[in-house]
Amino acid sequence: MRGASLRQTQWQPTLNAPPGYRQWLTADGSLTAKLKAHSRAFRVQCLHQTTARCLSDEAAAIGMHRPGRVWEREVLLRCDNTPAVFAHTVVPMSATAADWPLFSALGERSLGTTLFGDPQVRRGVLEFARLREGHPLAQRARRALGLDGPQEPILYARRCLYRRRQGTLLVTEVFLPSVLELKLITTNRS
Repeated sequence: MRGASLRQTQWQPTLNAPPGYRQWLTADGSLTAKLKAHSRAFRVQCLHQTTARCLSDEAAAIGMHRPGRVWEREVLLRCDNTPAVFAHTVVPMSATAADWPLFSALGERSLGTTLFGDPQVRRGVLEFARLREGHPLAQRARRALGLDGPQEPILYARRCLYRRRQGTLLVTEVFLPSVLELKLITTNRS
């Protein structure tokens, strides 16, 4: 039973997190825009975009009765070449190109820019979780960073369901410890 509890996570409408993380987790608006404001060079590194089986705690959120095949995209959001956020997106296979017209061709482009720039997209409520070492998304984030062995015992994450036409899309953002080091970039305007 312990293994199953590590893979399942309780997503909550609030989260008790350290203040440094809290400002990132609860920020309104586009995370992409906020990360850009905290770096001189922001980039999306696409790890993969393919079909996969969704996680147990994602199935109900996207309207599936049980875990099944979805379109999955995983990226690292990099600020000045340092990974700051591991992002995981799932879209039910029932979604059409009319629901999410640009999803299949995103490549290294930001999903956030697409979502917040489309007036047809409706954003749901943010949910928060503490991901322990055994959670699949914590493991994937560490693997993407090339980390082996024990690391931070807990990673903080948020997720949000987006709707467009008849389609749903679930974005989970796992905040890496390096996000705490980011400073707002101010430009000197003459």
